[in-house]
Amino acid sequence: MAKTLYAVFLLIASTIHDCDGNLYFASYYGDAMVLQKSPEKAVLWGHGPEGEQVTVFLLGPIKQKTSPATVTNGIWKVTLDPVEAGGPYNVTAVVQNSTATLTDVLFGDVWLCGGQSNMLFEVSQMFNASGELQDADKYPHVRTMMVALNRSDTELLDLIGVDLLWSMPTKQLSQFSAVCWLFGRYMYDILKYPVGLVESCWGGTPIEAWSSSRALQHCGLERTGSNHYENNSVMWNSMIHPLLNMTIKGAIWYQGEANTDYHRDKYNCSFPAMIDDWRMAFHLGSGKQTAIDFPFGFVQLSTNQKGSLDDGFPDIRWHQTADFGFAPNPRMKRTFMAVALDLPDAYSPYGT
Repeated sequence: MAKTLYAVFLLIASTIHDCDGNLYFASYYGDAMVLQKSPEKAVLWGHGPEGEQVTVFLLGPIKQKTSPATVTNGIWKVTLDPVEAGGPYNVTAVVQNSTATLTDVLFGDVWLCGGQSNMLFEVSQMFNASGELQDADKYPHVRTMMVALNRSDTELLDLIGVDLLWSMPTKQLSQFSAVCWLFGRYMYDILKYPVGLVESCWGGTPIEAWSSSRALQHCGLERTGSNHYENNSVMWNSMIHPLLNMTIKGAIWYQGEANTDYHRDKYNCSFPAMIDDWRMAFHLGSGKQTAIDFPFGFVQLSTNQKGSLDDGFPDIRWHQTADFGFAPNPRMKRTFMAVALDLPDAYSPYGT
C-alpha cells in the first residue's frame, strides 16, 4: 500500500502559476511563500515539457543548485538540500527554453490548519480584530495562504484553486483563519524565525469528509452521507490530497461539532485514524521529508449551550482524546490539545 501511494504522489501535476512557456510550479507554490527549513528538506515540483531536464536554482543568503530532474508524464520533482531558517530567496526552475521563478521566499516551519467553521472563523470576526490587523505589519515573516473551498468525489492531482495567495499578513489577514493566525503568530514570537500557514477548512463538515477511504475503512465507515458535506473523503480528495508533496512541520485541527449528531460513536476511531493517515500520506508524498509522526494539535470543543442535557458535545470531547481524557496518550502520540471546555462566548454574534 505504501509503495502504491508513493507512486501516485509522484504523478501529481500543476497547472496554476504564471511563468514563461509551459514550465509550472504546483498551485501552492508562490511568491512570498515559506518553504520548510532544515533539518527537513523542502520539496519542489510542477509540470513541464516531457523529457526535459529541470534544474532548480536557489539564490539568496546561500546558493544552491539541484541535480537535473527529468520531466516524466509531465511531472518534475526535486528535493532541496536542507536550508536554515531565513531568507529572502529567489527559487528558479529552468529547462532549455523556459523558466519559472518564485520571489521573496523564506525558509521556516510550515503548518497546515484544518477543520470546519471553528477554524474558518476569520481574524476580522475576533475580539480586538482592529488591533490585531493593525499589528500585522509587525509579523512580515509570518506568511499565509488559503486553499479554495472545493469538493471532489475522486482524489485530485492538484488544488482546484487558491482563495488567498501566499503573502505577508498585511495584505489579506482579515479573511484568514483567526485560530491559524494566532497559532502562527505565537510560534513566531517564541521561535523568532519564519512561519508559513496553510488554511484548508470548510464550515459544517464532518471528519469523514476530510478522511481518506483507507482511514474510513479502518473504522468501518464506508457509507456516504445524504448531505453533500457528509460524503466521505470529498474534502480529503480536493483540499488535502493535492498538498501531500509539500514538506510540512505539523498540523492543527479545530472540528467536531458536525459529528455531534453524525457517526458520533465512531469519532474515537475516526479522529485518531485520520491523524495516522495524514501523517503517513504527507510522509510518503514528500519523499519522507515530512516526519511520519509530525506534531498534530487540536482544540477541544467548548460548551455549546448552557444547561443542555444533550450528550453530543460531551461525547465528542471525550472521543477527541480516543476516550483517554487527555492528550497526548498511547493512541494519539505527539498530539497536543488546547482545552476550551470553559471558554464559550454566549454573547458572540457568530454563536459559541
